[in-house]
Amino acid sequence: MQTPETTCPPRARSHRVIHRFRVMSVDVGILGFVEGGTVLEWIDRTAYAAAAQWCGRQCVTASVGNLHLHRPIGVGDLVEVHASVDYTGSSSMHVLVTVYASDPTGMKVAQISQCPIIFVAVDDGGNPVEVPRWTPVTMLELQRQRQARVRIRMRKRIEGAMAAEDYTVGGTAPHATLRVRATPADVDSGGMVCAGRVMRWFDEASHDSGIDWTGAEVITSYVAGIRFCRPIVVGDVVEVTARIVHTGPRSIHTGVQVSSTEVPGTRPRLVARGLIVVVSPDDRGAARPVPTWEPASDEDRRLDRHARHLIALREFIEPFTNATALPMRGPGTRDRRPALATAPTRHT
Repeated sequence: MQTPETTCPPRARSHRVIHRFRVMSVDVGILGFVEGGTVLEWIDRTAYAAAAQWCGRQCVTASVGNLHLHRPIGVGDLVEVHASVDYTGSSSMHVLVTVYASDPTGMKVAQISQCPIIFVAVDDGGNPVEVPRWTPVTMLELQRQRQARVRIRMRKRIEGAMAAEDYTVGGTAPHATLRVRATPADVDSGGMVCAGRVMRWFDEASHDSGIDWTGAEVITSYVAGIRFCRPIVVGDVVEVTARIVHTGPRSIHTGVQVSSTEVPGTRPRLVARGLIVVVSPDDRGAARPVPTWEPASDEDRRLDRHARHLIALREFIEPFTNATALPMRGPGTRDRRPALATAPTRHT
């Protein structure tokens, strides 16, 4: 991926960051499209820059809201990742990230995804600290602040439903497990693995599970309520398990749990949990039918009900208001590129 075109810090505190670049061949997967894990890394990186820029200190990712990936991104596409602080609590910052992509001319622009992320500002000891209050100015900012506040209760319901479920040996559903050891390449200068890298592991484990079940390549369609519980440091042994919890006519829902241990063989600690939906595209890019998974044990049936409950809850989530004008630049338009802020050290 190319380096952002502008990397100078802003002159004054700002609640917005935009990251622009062209997709290169190293950014895409086997199918020739950018994989969901890569998009999640882009989203987390840009959202963190906005949050850290606003509070002026280190912050950690607490949770990642629901997002749809509406269409794939290919080599040569121009991508813009917009992140803005839309609501602040005492120590939290709610950041909305919108991903746009266009053809190389910049004329055909499409919104790829919209994702809310919550960060918490912390001191050197990892303790929450107060953040500056953000006040909306425009009508769009007022609408998005209201929508962020309304989502708080629904997010807690989704996170509570996911936290109440256990994944034990009583489950018989197909699953895939990814085991890695956190290396310096996975972390930032603070020594903690970035949330974006953890979400890439989420995506990889879900893909493995989906490929095993369908016998074909899959792509990420939806990500639901990822919650982070504790950080991962260099040397930790990380285990990411994706288990099928429900299948629709053309979708595979996988519950994902990430755990880590400092020393191999010791009791693992929960790092994060979430749900990822994958689909298997045909030659035209449409989702093809997938084999139906039938729950066989009490735990299987419980998790299948859990997945259906999450589907029902998502129907009540109000989408964020979109900007009236799409970004990118066509012939004759002015270049409105704001700077990408340099941010303090971060960790998950």
